[in-house]
Amino acid sequence: MGRPSIGFQGEHGAYSEEAIYKQFGRQVKTVPAVSIHEVFNLTEAGAVDLGVVPIENSIEGSINETYDMLLSSNLAVVGEVVLRVVHCLIALRTARLAGIKTVYSHPQALAQCRNFVESLGVEPRVTYDTAGSVKMIKDKRLEGAAAIAGERAAEIYGLKVLKKGIEDYSTNSTRFLTVSREVAKGPPARARGSLRVGLSLGSKTSLIFAVPHTPGSLYNALEVFARERINLTKIESRPTKERPWEYYFFVDIQGHRRDPKVVRVLSELAKRTAFLKVLGSYPRSKAERS
Repeated sequence: MGRPSIGFQGEHGAYSEEAIYKQFGRQVKTVPAVSIHEVFNLTEAGAVDLGVVPIENSIEGSINETYDMLLSSNLAVVGEVVLRVVHCLIALRTARLAGIKTVYSHPQALAQCRNFVESLGVEPRVTYDTAGSVKMIKDKRLEGAAAIAGERAAEIYGLKVLKKGIEDYSTNSTRFLTVSREVAKGPPARARGSLRVGLSLGSKTSLIFAVPHTPGSLYNALEVFARERINLTKIESRPTKERPWEYYFFVDIQGHRRDPKVVRVLSELAKRTAFLKVLGSYPRSKAERS
């Protein structure tokens, strides 16, 4: 059997690829894709075994394309990893910081380094990927230009790091999800340390629901979690796009979908919502547990 193949958005050296290596080690085969949409498509088609996609950044917030794909896709969420993101300013080996006039990167990276970019007085330009910006500067031999990306991208494409750690906040981290055609199976009964509360606290469950467009309907849905004392670690709303001012709610909760408490909550939630989709249960990231 060959190495597992894992799709990611961007070029080799992208942060998504770093997240793959952190989660699975370096013995896997990483497969670049132009977009998050393509990562989902490759995974659904069986062209790759798994996909790893960003879901949220600790500074700039949610990645909307990923949320939209989770709604429309049949893939299950089977894991997560949190990556500390250290941005570098990268340019040709002949470049000097004083000579940089333009900085290229993904819009999230540019936003995460907003103060630094403004302090340089340079023109920010959006590209589809961090590492892809480095590759572009190399391929086109762009003088007076730099890219914001990870240090490994500079190593891969043979460029120079002009400055490291240019993100505005030292806590800058991105959370990634692993998506699969198969639902992860994990018997929560083995989590002996959490049996007294009836939850596998080392697990997380992600789900999507919509509520009737009536007063109190959202409170009515969330009340079932409070009643069972289940902690919501994340709640995010996204427009349905079909009906103005109506929303889907993306929720992460502590516990596994096979825990008795979670089983009861999901059963009751199905009665109180107009739509419910369980995306999957998976081990919580060690970074989130620390």
